[in-house]
Amino acid sequence: MLQEFDAIIVGAGPAGCACAYSLAKTGLDVLVTERGGFAGAKNMWGGAFYGPVLNELFPEFWKEAPVERPVTRHRYSLLSGEGCLSVDYAHPKFNRPPYNGFTMFRAKFDNWFAEKVQQAGAIVATGLQADDLLWDKNKVAGVRAGGDDLPAKVVIACDGVNSMMAKKAGLRGELQPQDIKQGVKEVLRFSPGVVEERFNLQDGGGIDWEFIGDCTRGLPGGAFIYTNKESLSVGVVVSLKSLIDQGVRADDLLQDFKRHPAVAGLLEGGELAEYSAHLIPVSGIAMMPSRLYADGFLVAGDAAALVLGTGLALEGANFAVASGMAAAKTVIKAKQASDFSAVTLSSYQKLLEEGFVMKDLKTHRLAPHFLENERIYTAWPKFACNLAEKVFTSDGEPRRKTWELLKDEMKGEGAVSFAQMAKDLFEAGRAL
Repeated sequence: MLQEFDAIIVGAGPAGCACAYSLAKTGLDVLVTERGGFAGAKNMWGGAFYGPVLNELFPEFWKEAPVERPVTRHRYSLLSGEGCLSVDYAHPKFNRPPYNGFTMFRAKFDNWFAEKVQQAGAIVATGLQADDLLWDKNKVAGVRAGGDDLPAKVVIACDGVNSMMAKKAGLRGELQPQDIKQGVKEVLRFSPGVVEERFNLQDGGGIDWEFIGDCTRGLPGGAFIYTNKESLSVGVVVSLKSLIDQGVRADDLLQDFKRHPAVAGLLEGGELAEYSAHLIPVSGIAMMPSRLYADGFLVAGDAAALVLGTGLALEGANFAVASGMAAAKTVIKAKQASDFSAVTLSSYQKLLEEGFVMKDLKTHRLAPHFLENERIYTAWPKFACNLAEKVFTSDGEPRRKTWELLKDEMKGEGAVSFAQMAKDLFEAGRAL
């Protein structure tokens, strides 16, 4: 048996690094195991980090962290056939400190974060996979990794959506396809100045552009484009269950999306620099473990399904950082009391409930069910785009009132009726 650590953290993503940094700077002996060759090697997100949480750890972190662009514009589009109907919002405050969010690359960001963890005094062991938990009767007592038994007073599982450690601790079972979305992403590199010109960007700002409709062939999910300094992150996020049921590959949907008339010209000439895929827990509270703690054990980030998906937002990184910080506060108190029992560690879940993490998940607990409504991805985009096409078409015939055009769109097979419209709007109000 080797030296006992105060804490072993499995996974060097945002949750693991936030926890390790918070613990190490207080003087605790901390080990982070990361199976990738470097922090960020196994990780992926669409491209945007939102929320002020990281600023609590590193005030004005954007001055040194490897950020790409602040997100200064948000655009949402409905795609149907060759049509595209968009809503765009921008505000100058989004381009002023402390900013609203940033596009980033996980490989660069996680590696920077891990370096901060090491500077604080923790050990980050890359290329080391935690294979099992060590037990002292019913208490977790460390991990087995690289053929060695590594003892610790507490283990924090930050090993992602398909957390092996959380399963071995008995806090969760197998993932169910209906609780998961699959994301696939390409990074397309361009010559300097092309991104700014094509997206009309100024003062270093960037855009977060989300799409629903034909980009996923009507399956629950959507597509996205994020602007980086000299590249674009382009991808789709789709219900895993629907992909399985329909026998569709997520990459086929991505290629469909890239060929859409509203998108193709923006991507023209881009050189493929990166391709990645990722599973995302999206059912919120419904798929979370009933407990996020056990004797000598905590679970945080994606491993705890701490991801918010509302259709208008898909946030996980800031939830991961917040949960990692909450886990660290809990471990520090346990260290002071020399008590790492489940009773003491249960304060972790209370911290999450008092902060925005659990409050946001509870507020939007109905969103995952609402987003299973197929009309959101089929009938509604078609209705909106067809109506817009008629409103903006001048064909030499007398113009009709918009209200009459709207009523026409509610007729016929597959159209959205008044009753369905009222029902969907009511459910949207409850869920979002």
